[in-house]
Amino acid sequence: MTPQQRRIAARRRPRQVRAELTRERILTAAAHVFTTYGYAAGTTNRIAEEARCSIGSLYQYFPNKDAILAELLTRHLDQGAAPLTTGEDAGDQPLEELVRAMVRTAIANHRDDPRLLRLFMEEAPRAGAVMTKIEAYQRGRMRRFRDLLVRHPEAGVEDTEAAAQIVTTTLELMVHALSAAPDRIPARRLENELTAMITAYLRGR
Repeated sequence: MTPQQRRIAARRRPRQVRAELTRERILTAAAHVFTTYGYAAGTTNRIAEEARCSIGSLYQYFPNKDAILAELLTRHLDQGAAPLTTGEDAGDQPLEELVRAMVRTAIANHRDDPRLLRLFMEEAPRAGAVMTKIEAYQRGRMRRFRDLLVRHPEAGVEDTEAAAQIVTTTLELMVHALSAAPDRIPARRLENELTAMITAYLRGR
């Protein structure tokens, strides 16, 4: 583990229910503090106060606020990856259903708390280890989607590697931009339009 990776590594995973609840309170409090005060002013003292725990308790789970941000980001990324971890039976599902699941999850992830998402985008580039985590996630997501396209009978693209990169990147950028727009497209309409566009592309039409 590199020094940067050690810096953002959580100190311990709780085994007892009470400890897990404390850890969850810290993460929930951190999300609130970061979006309310900003990352620079979102100190561990403020997070501990919001979580109603001592600063010592906080440090039992996280060495610093970078580690807390990394954990919040990891959860965000894991939620976004869920539709691509459907197992070997994914190829048996209609392509449109798989695409819709991806699109729906991306929209939900971006609309849960736009302020927290903005924080991820702004702060991640400043933390090398966090960026490494993001890049690894993106590579894994594209690899899983490429493998799905290879075995899916409805996929009509010739270059599955390029198609996976185009779809995952386009989906992330478009949902991020449209979710942050002042005149946001209704979620259901956005889901339908993106699903139709991506499905048609993947079918080679």
